[in-house]
Amino acid sequence: MDQEKNIPKITSRLRHNILEMPKEIYQASGIVIYGRRIKSLVYTTDIAVIRNCDADAVFAVYPFTPQQAISQAIISSSYIPVFCGVGGGTTNGIRTIGLAKDVEAQGAMGVVLNSPITNVNLLAVSKAVDIPVVITVVSEDTDVSKRLINGASIINVAAGEKTAEVVRKIREKHPDVPIIATSGKSGESITQTIKAGANAITYSPPPTAELFRSMMKNYRQK
Repeated sequence: MDQEKNIPKITSRLRHNILEMPKEIYQASGIVIYGRRIKSLVYTTDIAVIRNCDADAVFAVYPFTPQQAISQAIISSSYIPVFCGVGGGTTNGIRTIGLAKDVEAQGAMGVVLNSPITNVNLLAVSKAVDIPVVITVVSEDTDVSKRLINGASIINVAAGEKTAEVVRKIREKHPDVPIIATSGKSGESITQTIKAGANAITYSPPPTAELFRSMMKNYRQK
């Protein structure tokens, strides 16, 4: 009997409508961190989504300077591990080191640095914390070897339509490096990215307004 087709599912009267990650993500090998296998990461800072999804972890990166109050709210509200953005672009230098130490103390599973960060700054962050340092790669021109030498634990590929291609090129040169990659908009793009060599996938959920719109449509039909 195929056990995969017979997976028991437990829900309740109220908690049955959760955001499910695309099934294609389960083809990934995952990355084992502190004994926990991570295949899917929900890319959001929305606590309501974080509390109502089946992702393995949270990828909490947002387009503002990182703040301890935000990371604390997300980590304390989440029942799954959180990877927190701590800068690397506009926010850099000593501040990124302080933020990384703060989110580690708050309970983050890892810190995420944006692609513009210098290797010197990356190395300083990696020496300041004892959790994985995730470095974002947005182009095939990035010298991944230097990122790894300077303390990156995991490569996060976010290269838009070229994500699968960039993942493939990194995997050719670095067969053992853990790679997280963005999901794209379809199951097919997720599958292609995994086949290219990604170990885990970040999934951007629909906006809350869109999820609520779907719920309201169902209400109107009753």
